[in-house]
Amino acid sequence: MDRLVARMDAMGTPACVGLDPVFERLPDACTEGSEVEAIERFSLGVIEAVAGVVPVVKPQSACFERYGSAGWAALELVVNAAREAGLFVMLDAKRGDISTSAQHYARSAARLGADAVTVSPYLGMSAVEPFLESGLVVFALCRTSNPDSNVIQAERLACGDTVAEHVATMLNELGSRWMGERGISAVGAVVGATKAEECASLRKRMPDTMFLAPGIGAQGASAADIAPLSRSDRSSIGSAGLMPSASRSVIYPGIDSANDGSWTQSITDAASAFAQDAKAAALG
Repeated sequence: MDRLVARMDAMGTPACVGLDPVFERLPDACTEGSEVEAIERFSLGVIEAVAGVVPVVKPQSACFERYGSAGWAALELVVNAAREAGLFVMLDAKRGDISTSAQHYARSAARLGADAVTVSPYLGMSAVEPFLESGLVVFALCRTSNPDSNVIQAERLACGDTVAEHVATMLNELGSRWMGERGISAVGAVVGATKAEECASLRKRMPDTMFLAPGIGAQGASAADIAPLSRSDRSSIGSAGLMPSASRSVIYPGIDSANDGSWTQSITDAASAFAQDAKAAALG
């Protein structure tokens, strides 16, 4: 986490670009060959387009895993290319299983070359700890951006907390044992930008946690919506503990460039605009 905070500070933005390649949405320039070759070509183009603009990319594992072993090989290549380009790589895999199985998932993510991984904490903290022990930063699901998450995460427990609030308390307790030198825990939390009005209480429960805030752009939220989630005692962009994330609005910025050679420039332009919005959000 110290390295992530430092990278955000060096880049002047906490923006994270989600890498969710879907064959049907790719520009024509990428679609030659098989589908897995196409998503690999596109992903490498996105990495080239955003390197030097944002500090973090978040490959969606499912978009690659659907193609079996060929897709996994493409994911490995993409992760390595991102790291070589100086990007911090978060594997968006949402792993979550009992501790014995979690150890295998953790080693898989580490061997792939990821710096961080998204996880589900709903089997308890023993499902999260193996990833930390493997040297990974974790971002645990807490209050997610999808609308039907309300039926679980917004429900009240007997103690009066919502499920999300209870999870936040548990993550903060675990995170207190994994604090970095920059004052941010290696245990991050996924807090959807579309739920920002509910999340002030989560920040109070997780004062030293990096919030990964997906849902900006295509899902309807803006970086301004989450500005109140920035840490009050921040001393830099990275120490604000807020990482806005956008995927489709950056990597598919419009259809105008779909059929010509300017598609990577369109992504660079979209990433640059998003990076400025994310900076403004972090600074409050």
